[in-house]
Amino acid sequence: MPAKVKAYELQSKSKNDLTKQLSDLKSELLTLRVQKTTGGAASKLTKINVVRKSIARVLTVMNHKSRQNLREYYKNKKYLPLDLRPKKTRAIRRRLTKHEVSLKTEKQHKKDIHFPLRKYAVKA
Repeated sequence: MPAKVKAYELQSKSKNDLTKQLSDLKSELLTLRVQKTTGGAASKLTKINVVRKSIARVLTVMNHKSRQNLREYYKNKKYLPLDLRPKKTRAIRRRLTKHEVSLKTEKQHKKDIHFPLRKYAVKA
């Protein structure tokens, strides 16, 4: 295994390649932990951190790709899953939509039609 996995290199890999690499990294971490308990060399112990970070990178890229695929799938659908919707704040999410704000009651609509704003010729 290379010393450090680069995230941009992982982006081009397929899901099967990523899962294979993940299992390889996990098995490597397992052997390093065994060496740690049996009293391995210091150089092996410092590699544990690098392998853990590499595992995290692979998982992050996998998660990112799956979310990207889901976004593509739900692109033109009516509803989005909750985790793909914009977070914003609770108050903003509950606020009326622009369409709901622009709606008028029937009474207000009639009042606007029958009693329009008066136009005055006098300039203030």
